[in-house]
Amino acid sequence: MTLPLRGVYAVTPTRRRRFLWAAWWTAEPAREPFRPPDASQGGARTVEEARAQAERAAGRPLVEIEPAWATAWTRILRGEPPWPKPRARREAPPPPPGPSRRAPSRPASARGASPFAVLGLAEAASADEIRQAFRRLALVTHPDRGGDAGEFMRVKWAHDEAMARLTRPRRR
Repeated sequence: MTLPLRGVYAVTPTRRRRFLWAAWWTAEPAREPFRPPDASQGGARTVEEARAQAERAAGRPLVEIEPAWATAWTRILRGEPPWPKPRARREAPPPPPGPSRRAPSRPASARGASPFAVLGLAEAASADEIRQAFRRLALVTHPDRGGDAGEFMRVKWAHDEAMARLTRPRRR
């Protein structure tokens, strides 16, 4: 004994803020191969209006199914496959060659020096004080302003290291 076929419909919003309905009453919709609806139409102003139009076309009451079926039909009408292919997972790009961005490398001229001493600050300096000291020293040491590149690298390392120490959790 076969069960009587139930009629179904799906409604999806369109780009123009209307609703498109698709109805199947002669056979259930199928995913592979995609079974086109027995009737469809767009332009309904509300979901209820779309349901009424679908039931009028079928000549009987219909049961609502997932909107994905109507969306699949709109994709076919646009010339696309009904079901979008799953996105391939992209692997993270390899890290760029050269020094790691994690820990600033200490320039040779800063070996044994405290970053706060290089900036001329106390160990308990705030982030604002570190920024101000770096800007003041960068104007003097930057190569574009006539300073020494090695000295600027030392000041830049001191700034980066001092800011990193502020954000690191303190050890007990």
